[in-house]
Amino acid sequence: MYAIHHQPVETLWQRLRDELRLQGMDNLPQHLDWPDTLVPYWRNPRLLLSQTCGYPLVTALPAVQVVGRFHYAAPGCEGSDYRSLLLVREHDPRRTLADFRQSIVACNSLDSHSGYNVLRYMVSPLAEQGRFFQRVIFTGAHLHSLDAVREGSADLTAVDCVIFEGVKRARPHALKGLRVLCETPPAPGLPLITAAATPQRVVQQLRDALAALTQSSTGARACSPLLITGFSPAEREDYHIIVQMRLAAERLGVITL
Repeated sequence: MYAIHHQPVETLWQRLRDELRLQGMDNLPQHLDWPDTLVPYWRNPRLLLSQTCGYPLVTALPAVQVVGRFHYAAPGCEGSDYRSLLLVREHDPRRTLADFRQSIVACNSLDSHSGYNVLRYMVSPLAEQGRFFQRVIFTGAHLHSLDAVREGSADLTAVDCVIFEGVKRARPHALKGLRVLCETPPAPGLPLITAAATPQRVVQQLRDALAALTQSSTGARACSPLLITGFSPAEREDYHIIVQMRLAAERLGVITL
């Protein structure tokens, strides 16, 4: 989910593939799939391993199993938790989220926790008659949302802190003229998932291989360009906080941004 460039992820897969072989797994694909449509792909009954967002996990993927989540070296991350950063133009005089009432917000997608759900949660106490923003524009990606704010077609966006750090290192020009307004509350990091039909023996092999990947010197070298510093096993129940944020906003009358 954090692939600004594909090659570092392919390299990571090669190292993980080596670890899985040591766990006794074979017939592993040589290269990764890069699907255009994600939810049907995540629902594939033969899915071995992928990374999704916490919001699709709790709303659209009731059957998949959670394997765990990575730790990332990005400001805003705490262990395996992460948060979003609210970005505005550098010279915008508004200093608090409340100041952006009736502004235009850019969101990557409706099913994103980091770009939509957590922002809905944050503005819900500030909303009037269920509304806070004047208009929402959907951009399809955090990078496009940053562009929208920088270029003036939107006033504010919420961006995953790992994406923000990756962009800062790989494409710093994309952040030129922007500043962080504030941070959101933390949530469990993006889950690594496998199909419902994956045997528990294989789930444990995946967990062991992912842990070994982040602990070995060769694995760490492959992890570093992707900001990965560790791995923790996780369960679906860990992500209930994402549902709680949606419900808290709905109780205050904010169903949509």
